[in-house]
Amino acid sequence: MALLALEEAIARVLADAVPIMDEESVPLRDARLRHLARDLAATRTQPPFSASAMDGYAVRHADIADGTGELRVVGTSSAGHGFGGGVGAGQAVRIFTGAPLPEGADTVVIQENVERHADDRITFREMTERGRHIRAAGLDFREGDRLLGAGDILDAGRLMLAAAMNHAEVPVRRRPRVAILATGDELVLPGETPAVDQIIASNGFGVRAIVEEAGGVAIDLGVAPDDFASLDAAIDRGDAAGADVLVTLGGASVGDHDLVREALSRRGMALDFWKIAMRPGKPLMFGRLGRQRVLGLPGNPVSSLVCAHLFLRPLVIRLAGGIERDDRRTAVLGRAVGANDERQDYMRARLSLGDEGELVATPFERQDSSMMRVFAQADALVVRPPYAPAADAGEPCVVHCLREGPITRGA
Repeated sequence: MALLALEEAIARVLADAVPIMDEESVPLRDARLRHLARDLAATRTQPPFSASAMDGYAVRHADIADGTGELRVVGTSSAGHGFGGGVGAGQAVRIFTGAPLPEGADTVVIQENVERHADDRITFREMTERGRHIRAAGLDFREGDRLLGAGDILDAGRLMLAAAMNHAEVPVRRRPRVAILATGDELVLPGETPAVDQIIASNGFGVRAIVEEAGGVAIDLGVAPDDFASLDAAIDRGDAAGADVLVTLGGASVGDHDLVREALSRRGMALDFWKIAMRPGKPLMFGRLGRQRVLGLPGNPVSSLVCAHLFLRPLVIRLAGGIERDDRRTAVLGRAVGANDERQDYMRARLSLGDEGELVATPFERQDSSMMRVFAQADALVVRPPYAPAADAGEPCVVHCLREGPITRGA
């Protein structure tokens, strides 16, 4: 049976994946990077009053039209402490940035253009046109204006705007729920003492980070031993938690103790595909179990995370209503690589800048799919298409960036 091409496998995983439209209300402080469920209108006008844009003096322009003469300072207006009276003929009010403009004033003269005398008189050094240095009420927005739209991501600027609109809580789309189940008698959790034939369960922590960075909620189903009763109980917990996606880690291959695929099939999973033409990650499983999408990631740590980057991340982003960022870049190889076989290869590599500012991707010499240290040190995955010929250092390549951040010059 021919292995499924990677592009076809990704297309099947993402087919009919549409944003979750369920709505929930959350405090604004907890809404960072959430998607608005509905349009949001302002509940107040901003600024709510005409305010000074500079430190200076609020005056009637009629009193300074010729740029000469003197006025008497009758009070002060500062932010949060407006002047209670008005400005009459021959009068001025000392005013500070953000303070309400007193009634009767129509111009602010900046303090650099004013000379203040000991008896609260001021004179002017130059002309100021009518209306200068005033932010009119409603300059930014008015009550009832719809300023944020359904589907908008609440980033720093939009959170600030929502706060100014006086929304303490906002309606947002529910985040995709992703249940993560590690499987295998050989696994124990970090902090526990493994037996001589056991290892620490590590894959789930990396997968959880990918889910959360993509905008999802990770549901930890723990570690299930290699028996059907334990697997069924864990799958039930994920269903009870309302998981939209069930991710299994390991146990989906063909060994005598690989029971995950059979356990899911017994429950009615419709298997879409199993085994794809990629390295690492050949034993990748995808199917549907009722309303849930099921993604069976390989047990080897690097295979698990590479597949999570390529398949799970874009799925969660789509379900969350986001648009996936294209993390591919063109680069040149930092060292020679051999010819490839029928599987698309993703080689862990470090990135650097060459002497001409070009992006250089240097694959690690050891590419074993169990080597977590290499993956943690990698900045990118060098993509080697099926049957790609051997390539020398300096030849072009395509990379998937694994992390954001500065790239240093030199290897």
